[in-house]
Amino acid sequence: MQRAIGRRRNRKAFLAAAIVVIAVVVVRTQVIDSVTVTSDSMEPTVCRGDTLALARGQGSQGISRDDIVTFSSPSDGDLAIKRVVATAGHRVAIKDAQLEVDGIAVDEPYVDHASIDGVYFGPVTVPADTVFVMGDNRERSIDSRVYGPIPVSQVTGRLLWRLSSACEDQVGGS
Repeated sequence: MQRAIGRRRNRKAFLAAAIVVIAVVVVRTQVIDSVTVTSDSMEPTVCRGDTLALARGQGSQGISRDDIVTFSSPSDGDLAIKRVVATAGHRVAIKDAQLEVDGIAVDEPYVDHASIDGVYFGPVTVPADTVFVMGDNRERSIDSRVYGPIPVSQVTGRLLWRLSSACEDQVGGS
């Protein structure tokens, strides 16, 4: 009788462990992904070498201004990470390094405006079902200013949190 009870407990423990493993695999492959950043286009917000957790498969689901998203770069096909600065219907312009959306200056404390002083762009209106993305490191970012707005259907993830940061490692040289 004791053996039968022990076997049932072992089966229940095994079943519980199997369910946990399956749940982790499903979450990891369908819901959350992790990536390591290979570009400096989002510095200082996200640094080269940072490991990030992303909500997968965003598509058109709830993308809004200021979200940091991933997609396949139209310029080289590599995974790109950029900030959404405008969504469908917004009018985007840069006037002497200052981003304007619908004629209103956007406060961007993470952008080094001195590095892009004298830069002008647009204005352009973001088409339906697309987002306009730019890197925080505007001087070094290849983004929607070059390849145009990104279809929301091509957005593959949205930043949830930073798992590890390489930013501190880069301060003072590298």
